Amino acid sequence: MKAGKIVLGIMFAVILILIGVLAVLTLTGKEENTDITVSTAEESASGQEAGEELSGEEEETEEPAPEREENPEEAEPVQEETSEEGAGENQLSGAGAEELLASMTLEEKAAQIFFVTPEAITGVETATVAGDATRQALAAHPVGGIVYFGKNILDPAQTRSMLENTWNYSKEVMKVPVWLGVDEEGGRVARVAGNSQFSVMRYSNMRSIGDTGDPAQAYQVGVTIASYLKELGFNMDFAPDADAITNPENTVIGDRSFGTDPSLVGEMAAQAVQGFQDQGISACIKHFPGHGQTVGDTHEGYAYTQKTMEEMKASDLLPFEKGIEAGTDFVMVSHISAPNAISQDVPASLSSEFITDLLRNEMGYEGIIITDAMNMGAIAEHYGSAQAAVEAFTAGVDMILMPEDFQAAYQGILDAVGNGTISQERLDQSVLRILEKKLEKLGD
Repeated sequence: MKAGKIVLGIMFAVILILIGVLAVLTLTGKEENTDITVSTAEESASGQEAGEELSGEEEETEEPAPEREENPEEAEPVQEETSEEGAGENQLSGAGAEELLASMTLEEKAAQIFFVTPEAITGVETATVAGDATRQALAAHPVGGIVYFGKNILDPAQTRSMLENTWNYSKEVMKVPVWLGVDEEGGRVARVAGNSQFSVMRYSNMRSIGDTGDPAQAYQVGVTIASYLKELGFNMDFAPDADAITNPENTVIGDRSFGTDPSLVGEMAAQAVQGFQDQGISACIKHFPGHGQTVGDTHEGYAYTQKTMEEMKASDLLPFEKGIEAGTDFVMVSHISAPNAISQDVPASLSSEFITDLLRNEMGYEGIIITDAMNMGAIAEHYGSAQAAVEAFTAGVDMILMPEDFQAAYQGILDAVGNGTISQERLDQSVLRILEKKLEKLGD
C-alpha cells in the first residue's frame, strides 16, 4: 500500500513535469512566430520606403522640355536629351584623339575643318532656335564649329536655349561636340554686349584699355567677357584683337586695337588671352600677320601692306608672338596681301609662306590656325568657294571660317582629297589637332 502511494506520487510528478515542458514549448513557439511576423512586417515597410525613394528619384530626373522660342524661319520642335546623347559624351571623355580620328569617315573629317554660321548648314534665313533641323544638319555635316552673330542673339533665355540645344545635339550625333563661337571683342564688335537685352559689362573700346598701360586691365576684360559668354553657353570667342596700329590711316581696325606700340599691344593681347581661357572660353588672336598696318579693307576687297618681312617681324608680328606664348587656342589668319614680304601677291590666308613657313614652323605655333571669314570681298570677289577652301587648307590652315558657299567648299575639300590635291595624311593632321584641342577643352 505504501509502495503504491510512492508510485502514484512519482507518476503525478512526471505528469507535472510534462505539463511544464509543454507549456514552455508552447510559449517559445508563440514568441518565435511573433518574431517572424515582426520581421516580415519590417521588411515589407522597408521595401515600401525604398520603392517610394526610387520613385521620387525618377521624378526628380525627369526634367520638363525647354520652352520653345518661336522662329518662323526654322519651325523646329525642341527635343529632350536621349540616352544616345549621354553615349556621345562618354565617347568624347573616354576615347583618345587618335582613336576618334580612326573612327571617322572622310566626310566627317572634311566637315570638322569648317567653322560656319547656323544658316549655312540648316538652310534657314535667320536661325534663332535649335531644334530637329539643327540636329539633322549636324548629323549630315558634323562641322567643327558654329559662329553666331547679332541676328541670332535676341535675349538671354533664347540664346541659352539655342546654344544648349545645339550643344546637346552635337554630342548626340557627332563624334565630338561643336565649338560655339562669337565675335565678342568688346567695344564696337560685341554681339552680346551690343544688345540692350543683355545686362552685361559694356566696354567703349579696347584702345581705352591699352591707354591705361596696365595689362591687368586687359586680363580683366578677358575674364569679364568670357564669364558672361560661358554663362550663355558659348565656348569660343574670336578675340582678342592683336593688331598694332602701325599705320595711322588704318580705320578698319582703329580702336579695336589696344594701341600703336606693338610691345604693349602684345602684353595686352596676351593677358586678354589668359583672361578668356582661365574662364573656359577659347581665345582667338587676330588678324595675323597684322591688319593694323594695312591700306584698304578686306571686308570690301583688296587690302595690302608694303612692309618687308623684316619690318613686319620688328613690329606687327610681335603681338602675335606674345599671344602664342600665352597659349591661345586659335590664331586667325587675315586676307591681307604683303607683296614685299612673300614671293606671291596673294592673301595671307592662302599663303603657305605666312601660314606654314612663318606661323607654324618659324614661330612654333602648335594650336589651331583658322582663316578669317572667307565670304569677305578679298576672297569672294576673286576666288570660288571650293578653290579658296582648297588653297587655304593646302597653305596650312586647320579650319576654314564662313565660306561664301559652304556646300561648294565642303565638296571642294572632298574632291581635293579624292584626286590627291590634299593628301589623307594632311587632312588627318588638321583633324587630329582639332580633336586634341576639343578633348582638352570640351571633354569634361
